[in-house]
Amino acid sequence: MRISPSALIAETPFRFRIDRSGAMLVPGVIFASRSLLPETNLDPLLQQVANVATLPGIVEASYAMPDIHLGYGFPIGGVAATDVRDGGVISPGGVGFDISCGVRLLAADLDRQDFGPVAGKLMDALSKRIPRGAGPGAVWPDVSGSELDAVLRGGARHVVEHRGGSALDLDRCEDGGAFDDADAGAVSEQARARGMRQLGSLGSGNHFLEVQAVAELFDEPVAKAFGLRVGQVCVMIHCGSRGLGHQICTDEVRAIDRSMARHGVRVPDRQLACAPIDSGDGRRYLAAMSAAANYARANRQLLGSSASDVFRSITGTKLELVYDISHNLARIERHEVVGHTLELCVHRKGATRALPPGHPDLPTDLADVGQPVLIPGSMGTSSYVLAGVRGGAAFHSTCHGAGRRLSRHQAARSVSPKALRDQLERQQGIQVRGASARGLVEEAPSAYKDVCEVVAVAEQAGLCRTVARLVPLGVVKG
Repeated sequence: MRISPSALIAETPFRFRIDRSGAMLVPGVIFASRSLLPETNLDPLLQQVANVATLPGIVEASYAMPDIHLGYGFPIGGVAATDVRDGGVISPGGVGFDISCGVRLLAADLDRQDFGPVAGKLMDALSKRIPRGAGPGAVWPDVSGSELDAVLRGGARHVVEHRGGSALDLDRCEDGGAFDDADAGAVSEQARARGMRQLGSLGSGNHFLEVQAVAELFDEPVAKAFGLRVGQVCVMIHCGSRGLGHQICTDEVRAIDRSMARHGVRVPDRQLACAPIDSGDGRRYLAAMSAAANYARANRQLLGSSASDVFRSITGTKLELVYDISHNLARIERHEVVGHTLELCVHRKGATRALPPGHPDLPTDLADVGQPVLIPGSMGTSSYVLAGVRGGAAFHSTCHGAGRRLSRHQAARSVSPKALRDQLERQQGIQVRGASARGLVEEAPSAYKDVCEVVAVAEQAGLCRTVARLVPLGVVKG
């Protein structure tokens, strides 16, 4: 089953289809504009969308978001749901190695004009307080084995209860801060060892803490419900489950790959290794993945608290949580498919859940407006706050960011560290605190698609609506 660009059929200017062929059980659907699709190397991207469409139990379509790019097995920006009651499978490749990588947005009681006089001092303090980089180093560096178990079971709830936080920190975090079906016992000793050294840290790559300002509102009543106003200073944190999540994915890909023959499962790409959700292998992965998701939520809670401490000490203002949402996760959800309500395992890899107004999983104060969706831009560009909409396609999913256009190696060759710093600091006035020169150039804005176009296409495709645009004032990079 070879898929070529000629197989891509334009249904609308923002929706393309790949018809079923070969072993595909459902069609492929890509939400994008022509300009967002890569001019070269489109074939392997379409092939990944088609390969996902062969997964046992998949329903409706193999979906891809406007920020789609090549990933491990699944494309990044991929969404797929399998029927739990009809042989549906769960695939670690459909979640990725950074389990529950996500975004946390906090709003300050501070205006943009008041940030300038303290910008340097504030960014220096954040740079000292926020651990980052590929190795160990953490806000909570001495976590014991029993405390780690409690975090894997309780996520952000455990951190709020035992290390401080507010009720809003849990109300405005998906799942109230924790997956209840997580099992610390499903996490390997190697994964635990990595997790004990990194709890409360950004990591490296495209992870960051960014101080931003609300530049524009597109829906003022919804923005007000979210706690946002024009000119307000905010803090956006993008990170995940660090080495613990990576190790869990590594462990489970190997174990599930070995088990596929026993389950009678065949896939066109071993990176799509999967197991029936109701099998022992499927349940074990779901339990371990949920534990990693809880770790990620605890991680962002700790980093948010550290940022709040810095703001309080330097500006005398506090930070309040707008929302915390993952974009690398598989979860059991109920959706209507062809007139029937089904229990589905929805994989979102580089895609964000976008619950509509009235959804029962929303906190009470957001029931009338829908769920906040947090879309980080590339370094130096705008970020966005979106909201879920009624009738949203792809099981209420939307994009998760700008989407990588160049590899890290290509990005590093495209601009020098000096030129990038000059662009960001002197030309754009952004305070930059990077862990390494190489890390900065690998995440240059030119390495990514235009986040404004990605968001516009997502809205025009009916996946979400735009609420606010934020611009960077300062960034702490891994």
